Amino acid sequence: MSAGLSTATLARSLRLGELVDHLGPRTVTALGALNAGVPVLGTEFYDAMDDLSDEAGVLLIVPSGSTLDVAALAKLAAGAAELRYAALALKCSDDDAPTIAAIVETSGIPILRVVERVGWRLFEALVGGLLGDQRSSDGARPDHGSEPLFALANELAGQFGGSVAIEDLGRRIVAYSSVPGQAIDSLRTRGILARLVPESPFNDDQYRSVIRSDDPIKYPQLDDELPRIACAIRAGALPLGTIWAIDASGEAPITQSQIDTVQRAAGIAAGHMLDDIRVREAGQAPREELLRTMLSGRGVAGSELVELGIPEERGAIVLAFDPGAHEHPTTLAQLRSTVQRHLALHRPEAATVVRRGRVYALISHEEPAALARIIDPLLPILDRLVGTDSGASIVIALPGRTHRAGGVAELRERADWLFETADRAGARADGDKPGRVLTVDSLRPELLLSRVRELLESDDTLLDPRLTQLQAEQPGIAEAVLAWCEAFGNVTRAAASAGVHENTIRYRLRRAEERYGIALGDPVTLLAIWLQLRAEPAGEPTYARERGRRNL
Repeated sequence: MSAGLSTATLARSLRLGELVDHLGPRTVTALGALNAGVPVLGTEFYDAMDDLSDEAGVLLIVPSGSTLDVAALAKLAAGAAELRYAALALKCSDDDAPTIAAIVETSGIPILRVVERVGWRLFEALVGGLLGDQRSSDGARPDHGSEPLFALANELAGQFGGSVAIEDLGRRIVAYSSVPGQAIDSLRTRGILARLVPESPFNDDQYRSVIRSDDPIKYPQLDDELPRIACAIRAGALPLGTIWAIDASGEAPITQSQIDTVQRAAGIAAGHMLDDIRVREAGQAPREELLRTMLSGRGVAGSELVELGIPEERGAIVLAFDPGAHEHPTTLAQLRSTVQRHLALHRPEAATVVRRGRVYALISHEEPAALARIIDPLLPILDRLVGTDSGASIVIALPGRTHRAGGVAELRERADWLFETADRAGARADGDKPGRVLTVDSLRPELLLSRVRELLESDDTLLDPRLTQLQAEQPGIAEAVLAWCEAFGNVTRAAASAGVHENTIRYRLRRAEERYGIALGDPVTLLAIWLQLRAEPAGEPTYARERGRRNL
């Protein structure tokens, strides 16, 4: 027994044997001997790049367990045993199970095998729920029926005749009704058992509509899902969650009485959920404040990365999410919640905030391949969040890595630069449009041109006045010169690009040389001409046109 564990702590802890029994063999089984009496005080995700925390009683979740070789797993088990962890939890094949059972015998730490079909997020939620229920027992927390949100759910169920669930923005069921005889379907039953709304082909569109609607919405029966009335829970414009009530009256349209009832309940729920957020997320608010401080670049103390659990030697990366045309307080709140929930599955230290119409997240540095494995599954989730009927989609910027807290603001500025450059590149008729994930490598040519553009705007002496005059007076000739430069002097390709005859290109090139004195034979001059025309193509510039008029 760890000397750091008090008698009171052990008394209210959940024993490992109890945890395994509660989860059941369809969720987890023990490999080798099980020390059923060891206390489980919390969970932690294993990260190969970080040292194990010195906290006895931890259930260490090892998502990468199936990829570790025997020596690495044995070393991990020995280290966890030395720190008096409760157990390891991992997934493995039937062939590897005997080997892992042998590691249990040599290390002395229990290892739990999680079944393949159970995701790590669900497993952590199940364990966390059991730990929470255990710690809140013995009079520390009243029965669910007397808690305000559970009582509110029961009251609604009594009026609608069907099961009622109150959910947060992460689609976790925070309260549910338990009225005898209430109508209930399999979707609600599974959600209550897991305390998390199961995946459904209808969920994403429904949640998007409910959160954005000012009035309750009634959904008809869909497959085996009974008719439902849904309403957003808000504190002012801030969305907090949703209420879902199965309507036992059937397919009849929603009535004004039902609207008034569920809206009143949503107002009551909002007050309780705000109080719960203040208590439950008391530790998260300082983390978000640390990230806001670093993103702003003002008042940075220098220790913020360490305080967030990000080793400075490993470094941090910023992920920026731009909803584009979908920017809306509700969309941004959902986006932040979705991103935080997804990233936390892989990087528990993740912190996420909304800032000026975009969502910014900070996690420990990941190599490109590992980062892609985190981001790729997130893209379809984000598409379902905003809908893709318009063809628009949320774009992600990955500006790089920093080892300093003060460097986070620089990454934020670089992310904004990537978004702005991608917008400009996407608006051009030539070339490929930028992808969904923006990086410096993918946009380096356009980034260089944007810096050239800034340089030309800041220093008039770098502008060739003859080109400025040409753009202002003869934009068609300027376009022909640009097309010719980009075709490396090939008239045929330049004509095809400009959509004119080859003789037209030749004529316009002669006019540029004869009337404006633009030399098209010198390579260095040609590069300068191309940079100025490409940085500010004809039809785009404002400053160039104004200067051109002054030079006429």
